[in-house]
Amino acid sequence: MTEHALLSASGAERWINCPPSARLEEAMDEESSEYAREGSFAHSLAESYLAYHLGLIKKGEFDKRHKKLKHDPFYSQELDDYVKVYVDFAIEKINEARARTPDAVVLLEMKLDYSTWVPGGFGTGDLVLVSDDVLEVIDLKFGRGIPVSAEDNPQMSLYGLGALNQFGCLYNINTVRMTIVQPRLDSISTAEVTVDDLLYWATNTVMGAAEKAWNGEGDFRCGEWCRFCRVRATCRARAEENMKLACYDFKKPPLLTDEEIVEVLGAADEYMK
Repeated sequence: MTEHALLSASGAERWINCPPSARLEEAMDEESSEYAREGSFAHSLAESYLAYHLGLIKKGEFDKRHKKLKHDPFYSQELDDYVKVYVDFAIEKINEARARTPDAVVLLEMKLDYSTWVPGGFGTGDLVLVSDDVLEVIDLKFGRGIPVSAEDNPQMSLYGLGALNQFGCLYNINTVRMTIVQPRLDSISTAEVTVDDLLYWATNTVMGAAEKAWNGEGDFRCGEWCRFCRVRATCRARAEENMKLACYDFKKPPLLTDEEIVEVLGAADEYMK
């Protein structure tokens, strides 16, 4: 069973904007869709390719893994080709990190602990590269929806914090670089932030929201972050917000329309008889 943090990085946009939602979601069973399972399979395939490239597994082990993966219902040549787009990009970034620092740290599917700022907070970085001056976190997203930007992305920022928390004392890091690769959408988004700015965000935005979320406190706020909330269907705040929008949509204008004038005059004639 995959371990999940209450205040997960993937749900950070939601619990930062709507802190009490975290505890409400805790009581709900996590939804698992075909898309999520396909994404997990794609990550396993990518990890296998990169582990072989890095020499973490020998060819015999790689062939054994790959044969098993090819018999999975989610496997297809098209999916394999998309995964290789990510793998090629990852290898390029690995080479760049090693060019900067020969002993750069390269980590696959690394558990990143950001609990210094968020109670019980951790997540998994698909690829983490640690070198002098630059710390880089790369995330594979396999969805077919809309491109996700790495700019001002709470999930990626928390991954960056987790990696900085674990390796910042070993390397002279000034820049945290975060990249989201979505091969199915031909999208690669990269954002950079200074270590000082990332720590400022953690202290002044994340910590307060995380404390409220952990304690089940704060205000309910609706927004695009509701989309994947597990309690969205029964959330009172969301229902009330939708009712406000409905009232706004159907609010009558201050002046009668031509059709309404005709109707009123017709009724007036009847009353005057």
